Amino acid sequence: MSSKGLKSTKRKDNESSEKPDALKSKKPKLSPSNPTDKKHNPTIQNQKPGGGQHAKPKSFGNNDKSVTLSKKERRVQAKELTEARKKRRKPHYTLEQELATLWEKMRRRDIGKEDRLKLISEALQKMKGKMHEIAGSHVSSRVLQTCLKYCSQDEKEVVFKELHPHFLSLASNTYAVHVLQKMLDGASKQQLSSCISSLRGHVASLLRHMVGSVVVDHAYHLGNAAQKQELLGELYSTELQLFKDLNSTSEKRVVDIIAKLGLQKGSVIRHMTAIVQPILEKGIVDHNITHKLLIEYMTVADKTSAAFVIQQLSGPLLIRMVHTRDGSRLAMLCVKHGSAKERKKLIKAMKTEKESHVGSIASDQYGSMVLACIFSIVDDTKLVTKIIVRELEASLKDLVMGKNGRRPLLQLLHPNSSRYFSRDDLASLDLSVPSLCLMDKSETLSETKDSDGKESAEEEKDEQEGTVTEQSGLEENVTIAGSKKDPLLRRQELLVKSGLAERLIDVCVENAEEFLKSNSAKEVMYEVAVGGCDGILLPTLSENLRELYQAIASVAAEPKPEESEKSSQHILEDFHSSRTIRRLVLDSPTFASILFKKALSGKCRSWAQGHCSRILSAFLETQDVQVREMAKEELQVLVDEGALKITGTKKPE
Repeated sequence: MSSKGLKSTKRKDNESSEKPDALKSKKPKLSPSNPTDKKHNPTIQNQKPGGGQHAKPKSFGNNDKSVTLSKKERRVQAKELTEARKKRRKPHYTLEQELATLWEKMRRRDIGKEDRLKLISEALQKMKGKMHEIAGSHVSSRVLQTCLKYCSQDEKEVVFKELHPHFLSLASNTYAVHVLQKMLDGASKQQLSSCISSLRGHVASLLRHMVGSVVVDHAYHLGNAAQKQELLGELYSTELQLFKDLNSTSEKRVVDIIAKLGLQKGSVIRHMTAIVQPILEKGIVDHNITHKLLIEYMTVADKTSAAFVIQQLSGPLLIRMVHTRDGSRLAMLCVKHGSAKERKKLIKAMKTEKESHVGSIASDQYGSMVLACIFSIVDDTKLVTKIIVRELEASLKDLVMGKNGRRPLLQLLHPNSSRYFSRDDLASLDLSVPSLCLMDKSETLSETKDSDGKESAEEEKDEQEGTVTEQSGLEENVTIAGSKKDPLLRRQELLVKSGLAERLIDVCVENAEEFLKSNSAKEVMYEVAVGGCDGILLPTLSENLRELYQAIASVAAEPKPEESEKSSQHILEDFHSSRTIRRLVLDSPTFASILFKKALSGKCRSWAQGHCSRILSAFLETQDVQVREMAKEELQVLVDEGALKITGTKKPE
């Protein structure tokens, strides 16, 4: 036989000899199907019934006899194994189970006060010395929150002393953050000051943390003016972060702080940019302190940094910010200085496929001013009509009756009126970013030079403005930059051509009495009835307005109720409605004629007392000669008798 044949034979013998060894190394069966196999398998023969490395637990049976468990028994066994694993993984698992049992009792509404206090004392006693460890647990943190809500002041002191040394570590825990919020809510002034001091040097890092930012904002919300300034100071400059005494300055705005302390503006901008950029990239923009930081940052940022902030915020992020004063001002700055693309992103974010935010924004105190700003600036009226106006039409009655919901409508009817908007509202509409404002003006000046070769005196005056301005005069018509379309044309497209005005008049006709008696809705009713500022409704919707006049006159023509039958005041005797009707008589001759002929002619003597007397006197005070002559014959008799007094300031010529 050749050497080659011998090698192949040896190889086969080796493979055959390795095969049983491989089989032996496999995991042995726990219960062999044939008991007689033990004689031929020494491994199984020498293995003890309950032992061995690979043997099953006794609960599953042994090698001598296999046990079949029912489904219920298997569930019980699985539950026991799960409990055992939890006990090994959680050091306070048993304590948490006991606390959960107490919590189910103490949080019930029908439990007595004394019984609840006993349960709380028992729970706090069990947690003593371990509160900072179990505060981060999903279950026990809820127990601790309930204890802090109902416990006595002495027990709150005990909890505070135990948790305060671990304040910073707990501030970044998903569940412990709720415990800290409850603790801050019930903290004394000294305890709150101590907690805010614990945040010193860590405010910026916590604001970049999704959970830690909640604690910082809650402390900022509860703190006084000095404590708020202390938290904000760390975000403005490294010097203010290192030296606490510098924060005691009376200056609040970062521009004033830079001037007062002589800080380098470039250093301040770099410090604030390093904080602002991660916050915007992570989308942590729901907090008041963040809004304040961003609005102050815009006052000192260069045009590149300011444009970056506007680009990052324009969209869904900004919708989450409009519910605060500073957040709404940021939104208005984005509308004012943003590009057409960024404005489009912001407006589209107000209405998604899943839900619409327009209604909630319009009903919000600060969000309504954002819509008013959009109506005043955005030139794309088709987009605004599609996204915003159509949503407002669906709930016009609620908006008119609401204190905040009426603001966007009043901005269209009578823009920037000091009668309907406060000084703060008008100032927010006139805000601007210095760096972007200078850039816009320089572009405008260059275009003017190219076309005319001259600079106007107004442009030279505007060029000197270099801060985020709040108009000191606060005139009725605030000049708002950022748009190219004629304001009157924009109002016509949003109010008249969109159909909003016609629908608004219909709602006023349907609810004439209710609107006139409402302190909020009467202003919208008046502006609609007089045709809006500049008579924007009169040319197109004159017939619709006559229907509104007829509706008001019909309600006024109802008989005067007897004293015994009075369930509500007549529209001519009500405080709010009588004053609104008086204004309409003075400012709308058409309405005055219809009202007198339909409701007052021949009945003036019965209405010469009370609030209605002011309406009657308006017919003699109006500047319209025809209306005055129409009512003079009947009213002059009452004046001569002394039954009616002329109380207005306007006198007929």
